[in-house]
Amino acid sequence: MPQFMEKDPNAKRDFTVDLSGVLPTGVTISSVSWTVPAGLTSESVSNTTTTATIRLSGGTLGETYQVVCRTTWSNAEIDDRTIKIRMVSK
Repeated sequence: MPQFMEKDPNAKRDFTVDLSGVLPTGVTISSVSWTVPAGLTSESVSNTTTTATIRLSGGTLGETYQVVCRTTWSNAEIDDRTIKIRMVSK
């Protein structure tokens, strides 16, 4: 089920996907890629062995965007997580 977040269109915010509760014992995140729809801008991305983070800017007030985080794990499994981000005035 997608996770809903809120962001002001003028803000630059970090959004983090935490996989610590789903990674098997001894398995870590090897690499991360993000799919960002038109209208949002990826400012930066980073990851640890259990989390993936993206900093986003932009967006149109009232719109909802779906951002997909794809992680590849050290055991070669691939996992996708979708974040839905609503643009609101804050």
